[in-house]
Amino acid sequence: MRRIGPSPWRSLLCLCLAVAAGGWTGCSSSVLGWHVRTNSTPHLPSFDYRALEREPVALFGALGLIPIQGNEVGVESFLETILNRVAPGIKVVGPRETVTRINQAGLAEDYARMRDAALQSNILAREPLRALGKAAGARYVFQPRLMLFTQVLTDRWVFPVFGVRVSQTRATTVRLALQLWDTDTGALLWNSVAEGTMQSEAMTQDPVYFKDIARVTLGSMVEDFVRDRTDSMYTPVDTLLNSLVERPVPVTDDTPLEKMQ
Repeated sequence: MRRIGPSPWRSLLCLCLAVAAGGWTGCSSSVLGWHVRTNSTPHLPSFDYRALEREPVALFGALGLIPIQGNEVGVESFLETILNRVAPGIKVVGPRETVTRINQAGLAEDYARMRDAALQSNILAREPLRALGKAAGARYVFQPRLMLFTQVLTDRWVFPVFGVRVSQTRATTVRLALQLWDTDTGALLWNSVAEGTMQSEAMTQDPVYFKDIARVTLGSMVEDFVRDRTDSMYTPVDTLLNSLVERPVPVTDDTPLEKMQ
């Protein structure tokens, strides 16, 4: 019986796909872009944010809701980096120094109880806040919160007949909140909520890192804070924010401009 081999066109297609996939596999992920939408409160008439250049602001550990609890760890360290880059004039008591001073003052349990209550009420209770601020040596406190963190992987170019998957789109979305409290009066001076999305067209297993999208999202809120904006859209056109990404997104003539207030 005569064996019938694969048709020439199919063999050629398989060869082309194999060569293409092999070549692309050696390439790193190409970030398609990111964007962040913010919603921030205006500055109170009685408060000038430049007060933080005279009196220190402490950074409390980020809060995280139960479904995503654990992912918030380290967000406060990202915030320290962002403040030093975006608003270098602000006097910051970093998160490590903050918790060290609180613990040395014997207030670790008070700190834990206040955080547990804040998860439900979104309020930092006045009396423990005052004691913790005094222990940290800071008149003001930034309290970050992680509310959403999702990652989605979508096949973009697949040849199921040949079992070849050439590329995928990876998308990461976060929703963060940032509050500024006066530890002396218990007043909420400023609040911002932001949602950020970052996507990459990937031909390797390189992920879209949480660190990158968290940093540009926090940076966008800090931009709102120092510029007194209330409703903004940030994109890679903002070169300062874009530099916070491990692999900055190339900006072209087609990149959408930043939407101002």
